[in-house]
Amino acid sequence: MEEKELLNVLQEHGQEHIFDMYKKLDLDGQKRLAAQIERVDWSMIAMAGHKELGLKRGTFEPLSALKIDKIAQNREHYEKTGLDAIRAGKVGAVLLAGGQGTRLGTDGPKGSYNIGITKDVYIFEMLIRNLFEVTHQAGCFVPLYIMTSDKNNTETIAFFEEKSYFGYPKEFVKFFKQEMAPSVDFNGKLYMEAPDSLSLSPNGNGGWFYSMAVTGTLEDVKARGIEWLNIFAVDNVLQRIADPIFVGATLDSGCSSGAKVVSKADPNEKIGVLCLEDGMPSIVEYYEMTEEIIHSKNADGELAYNFGVILNYLFRVDELERIMNTKMPVHTVEKKIPYIDTNGTYIKPEEPNGYKFEILVLDMIHMFDSCLSFEVVREKEFAPIKNKTGVDSVESARALLKKNGVEL
Repeated sequence: MEEKELLNVLQEHGQEHIFDMYKKLDLDGQKRLAAQIERVDWSMIAMAGHKELGLKRGTFEPLSALKIDKIAQNREHYEKTGLDAIRAGKVGAVLLAGGQGTRLGTDGPKGSYNIGITKDVYIFEMLIRNLFEVTHQAGCFVPLYIMTSDKNNTETIAFFEEKSYFGYPKEFVKFFKQEMAPSVDFNGKLYMEAPDSLSLSPNGNGGWFYSMAVTGTLEDVKARGIEWLNIFAVDNVLQRIADPIFVGATLDSGCSSGAKVVSKADPNEKIGVLCLEDGMPSIVEYYEMTEEIIHSKNADGELAYNFGVILNYLFRVDELERIMNTKMPVHTVEKKIPYIDTNGTYIKPEEPNGYKFEILVLDMIHMFDSCLSFEVVREKEFAPIKNKTGVDSVESARALLKKNGVEL
């Protein structure tokens, strides 16, 4: 982007302060900053402070699930179907690991956090162990794709190298970086994190498939003949990965996607719920639910909106390709954003001072015409680590791991 064009773009969007910083840079710095400006999605920036531009929701209806007892009755059939697909090389796994362990008190990749008590046990290590359970059963390895970010890519790869991939074959593991998005203050002005760089952060977990495509990782998926991708989050240390029963049940259902769910602990639990929206599968977040929706019950007296998602999904690759260029909803999130001021002073705020923009994997569900809601036992498959103490914390995850026979 030439200097005159850069100035016009910044003036058009009320971001002249960026040009002031640009003029102070050397030629290399100007090229780096101009390249970032060229990639800015201005329609996204325009959403800052304008909730009316956000996602417009439709009419919600309950969506029943394939429940634990029904799964148990058909376990043998589902498991055989899933194992056949895994052995045929049709299943891959995608670990969403672009975040840092900031809320856990570390600046490193969240997956490198040590949850051990008497010995070292890392979050990444637990996930690999869980995957090994399936690969031992199947007698073959499942390709594992790990999404990192600019913030943690080098550290994540170095960590896996240092730990010899926890015994998983290196040729079955590939890393790719997710796209980054700029941050703004409450007036929509772009923040800068360095004289030659905008303040950039991972753009949310919903861009994972697009990132696979632009980094060339999708070519490996297609070369291997993978037809289904199991997407899972880094912070749930109990989850089953490439679970043959889940895979088999989804294949058997004829659905183009699947979602693992748990029964809500109570009506007001802060968890997104799988449902129908305008007749299509969707997820309604806890903060979007009215009191009527929260407490509504079905004919059996059970909560109608009862099945919470745990960020473990199964998607058909051909359907992912179909929706890849569809514009996804953008979520604006208030955050504490470190930045440099006009004098180049680095400032680390103690309170939220602006917006980050994210696209979320849960919104992908609504782009599919069908989704199997697959219930799992909460205490066996749901131990999220979001905080250091309290609810969904290192403490609570350790307790659940011990309950499941894991030595820490």
